[in-house]
Amino acid sequence: MASRRLATYADVLAAPDGTVAELLDGELHVHPRPAKPHAVAASALGEELGPPFKRGRGGPGGWMILYEPELHLGADVLVPDLAGWRTERMPVITNELPYFDLAPDFACEVLSSGTRKLDRTVKVPKYAAAGVAHVWLVDPIDRTLEVFRLVADEKYLLVGLYADEAKVRAEPFDAIELDLSILWAGVRL
Repeated sequence: MASRRLATYADVLAAPDGTVAELLDGELHVHPRPAKPHAVAASALGEELGPPFKRGRGGPGGWMILYEPELHLGADVLVPDLAGWRTERMPVITNELPYFDLAPDFACEVLSSGTRKLDRTVKVPKYAAAGVAHVWLVDPIDRTLEVFRLVADEKYLLVGLYADEAKVRAEPFDAIELDLSILWAGVRL
């Protein structure tokens, strides 16, 4: 029996341009850049959360919110669509490493046909094991937002499920009302 070679960070770095590479349980996962509905939803969400939470305009501030940061959580390399750290945990960004090894307080995955299963069955449990307090799953095709909170034993509790044009206050960003229609604006299926 031949044993399979575990992928390494060198394999992540060698992934083709125009792809997203992740390392999960020693297996390399390479995906094309997100499709248009995915990109629209992720960008719109970042635009909505940034001013009130990153900049403190119309909201409480206190967060560092980033698009597609590379996270090194133990031996795994994950790239969420959005991630956020409370500034008291990460007040300064340094130039020491090209990735983050401090687990975020919030991670968001925008689901697509090519990543939906991996995001739900592999990445979400990895976030739980790393102590990520809140995970959002955004589905731009079904037009849904699922909001999860970390509870005991590395498990998530679904605390909100919203769809279509709902206006929501979803933790940890419940200080503002988020109009979900903004996430799918202009997307025709």
